[in-house]
Amino acid sequence: MSDTSFVKVNDIAVDGGMRRRTLLGGGAASAALAFALGRLGEAHAAPVAAPTSGWGSGIRLRFFAGGNAGDAFASIVFNGAQQAQSDLGVAVDYVFSGWDVNMMTDQLRQAIAAQPDGIAMMGHPGDDALLPLAQQAHDAGVLMEYQNVDLPKVRQAYGGGYIGADLGPQGRALGQTAVQKFGLKSGDKAIVFGAWGQPGRFFREEGTALALEDAGVVVNRIVSPPAAGSDPNLLTPILTAAFLKDPDTKLICQAGGQTLSTTPAYMQAINKGPGEIVNIGYDLSPAIIDAFAAGWVQLTSDQQPYLQGYLPILSLCLSKKFGFSPLTYDSGAGFVTPDNYQPVAELAKAGVR
Repeated sequence: MSDTSFVKVNDIAVDGGMRRRTLLGGGAASAALAFALGRLGEAHAAPVAAPTSGWGSGIRLRFFAGGNAGDAFASIVFNGAQQAQSDLGVAVDYVFSGWDVNMMTDQLRQAIAAQPDGIAMMGHPGDDALLPLAQQAHDAGVLMEYQNVDLPKVRQAYGGGYIGADLGPQGRALGQTAVQKFGLKSGDKAIVFGAWGQPGRFFREEGTALALEDAGVVVNRIVSPPAAGSDPNLLTPILTAAFLKDPDTKLICQAGGQTLSTTPAYMQAINKGPGEIVNIGYDLSPAIIDAFAAGWVQLTSDQQPYLQGYLPILSLCLSKKFGFSPLTYDSGAGFVTPDNYQPVAELAKAGVR
């Protein structure tokens, strides 16, 4: 498969290499470290010029953003990665995969063949699919860092850090919080969408389903197709059919921010108004903030995708430049509700939260 989602835009020559121009800027080495240690998540008041140098200058990376450039989750990951690139002065080529695990795997094979200094890779294809490619990267001296979905077998065998939420505990905590917050009881019904059948992907949603079942809630597990991450409208007929089968459903849990942000359309498709069904899920976006404000969404677990963009690039640069061990960081931040969404609303609309 050709690397049709490989992106290089507005490249400018820097210190003999190429680096993507960004809108969000920072300073040089000291500013980059200050940002990483103390200012992650701070929104810039206005765009500033990209630096022409930094302590990461000369390092070449490929970064996998996971989805498409404009989708609700990948766009925030992309923003964080661009900020790290700008702060550190590193050369980064971005890869978009539309959440297609087969495309990701093919694109990783191509990325290793290009022999960059490091690759920040989404873990969605799973351990079994990526083990042989991780070995190839290791043998070629290409550093690896993983984000969003952990690959414990890969990392144990060939190294690399993981930036993302601890998926199982994150999912269980969401379910437990929903039970407590919304007074769910034995016999209530819930629909939980998830990535069942996709290796390494379903742990989070399964944790949510198990927590609900611990409280006696009857859970209908439904596969959310990966393509819904790029086109959330694909879930509309699936959700509608599931609800018509169980019209007394009290709660619906979405598998990601792209579909959670489409909750108003889903509810209108089943003739339900704001708050008539409890809608929960994962992540933040401007559309999810609007859904909170209008009463469509009641709870989400924030896994801070901006950090899943920023920290992998920082980690790879630290390892390449100074030989530091790769960073591993649990980016799960807690829960956003109608009671506390307003403090992060502007950051979400700025593409930071």
